[in-house]
Amino acid sequence: MRIQLKTALLFTAVTAALILAISMSVYYFTSRFAFNDFQKRLELRAAISSRILFEQDPSSADAFSELKQQYLEVLPQEKEYVFRADSVNAQTLKAQGFPLNMSFIEDVVGNHGQTIFAQEKNVHYAGIIFNNPRGGKYVIIKSAVNKHGEDLLRNLLNTKAIAFIFSVVAVFSISIFFSRKTFEPVRDIINRVNNISAHNMHLRLEDKGGKDELAELAGTFNNMLDRLQTSFETQNNFVSNASHELRTPLTAIIGEADIALSKARSQEEYRNALQIISREAGKLHKLTSSLLNLAKSGFDGKKQSWEMLRMDEMAFTVKESIDEIDPLNQLQLDFTSLPADENRMVVHGNVNLLKLALTNVAMNACKYSNNRIVKLSVEASGKKVQVAITDEGIGIPADELKYIYEPFFRASNTSNYEGYGVGLPLTQAIIRLHSGRIDVRSEEGRGTIVIITLPAADNTDQYT
Repeated sequence: MRIQLKTALLFTAVTAALILAISMSVYYFTSRFAFNDFQKRLELRAAISSRILFEQDPSSADAFSELKQQYLEVLPQEKEYVFRADSVNAQTLKAQGFPLNMSFIEDVVGNHGQTIFAQEKNVHYAGIIFNNPRGGKYVIIKSAVNKHGEDLLRNLLNTKAIAFIFSVVAVFSISIFFSRKTFEPVRDIINRVNNISAHNMHLRLEDKGGKDELAELAGTFNNMLDRLQTSFETQNNFVSNASHELRTPLTAIIGEADIALSKARSQEEYRNALQIISREAGKLHKLTSSLLNLAKSGFDGKKQSWEMLRMDEMAFTVKESIDEIDPLNQLQLDFTSLPADENRMVVHGNVNLLKLALTNVAMNACKYSNNRIVKLSVEASGKKVQVAITDEGIGIPADELKYIYEPFFRASNTSNYEGYGVGLPLTQAIIRLHSGRIDVRSEEGRGTIVIITLPAADNTDQYT
């Protein structure tokens, strides 16, 4: 069921329940009013009848009788019963055709002058006790059918039922209309998104500058499309650049092998050819290893071994790896900002991937600073662990900083240095995999600072 229809049905159901509750309340209070009003009318008639029957002054009795005839409407099926209180019994009631039993008479006699009401089927009864000035107590009962009240309630019920049905239909129709209007922008978003494919990634949803949820949804879709477009373009560039980078050493290897095989060569010439082939094969091996690591960094982590690890210990591991690769490096570890609580340095991650990421950054710092001093510092800030790698190398041109995370991109001032432009994109992918971030601040000719921020582990019990 569509949300549009669900919304209309829900609003209709709530409104119908509210209308029904109000209608039932009106019907209930109207019925109570009609019932009480009719009882008061019966009570008044019983009182007037007692004055007419037992009034000592004939002129007063005639006046009451005339008042009754002129101003009191005869009620439907109105009847009057008079019994002497001290001699009434079941036979007396039966003789006068009174349908109620003696308990009603006893209630009237025993309630000290208060009016007693009763109802049997649709006939209402009002009984009073009257003290005859000439002696004796009498029970006077008036009965009638509240036809006017019944007709009123019947008409009210029919009117309310018709109005309820009409209201529900009207509310549902209005709800459908407004829900369609409300969800019209959503349908427009759906249609436009369905029309966007890999062939027209430049299309975007219309931004009307609103501040409601639909504007936020459109903005979210546009941001997602921006990322997808960038991803598609990066993928296309990646394939193109990877093909070029792989072709270069392969061309050198094939060319050198063809030259060596074209005719007989001396032992020295064969040795030189094999050295060239070995060097180019080594470059090819490094490049394919970097590409493999870059691909692995896109895993979701489920196939990798994650554990609790301390970043200060990781710094020592990175230093050892770089010492093996480049014994002349000037990498220095700076632990002056370490917190007293060593558990604040613990992060949750994959030790091999984090080691690879930090080693890439540190090796770049050593390489592009011509083995001048490079500092690697570790510190904890709030619920974050920061690793900063600072060098005094050639830096990165300001207008090229925005491209440093694109695979195979190399700054214009790095032509004299060996590299493939894969290390920093790989590092960024690994840090993102660990829910962290990487920030690069650089000034050409003065050096670069790379700050890697990772979330500290919430629970370090497994580590300790």
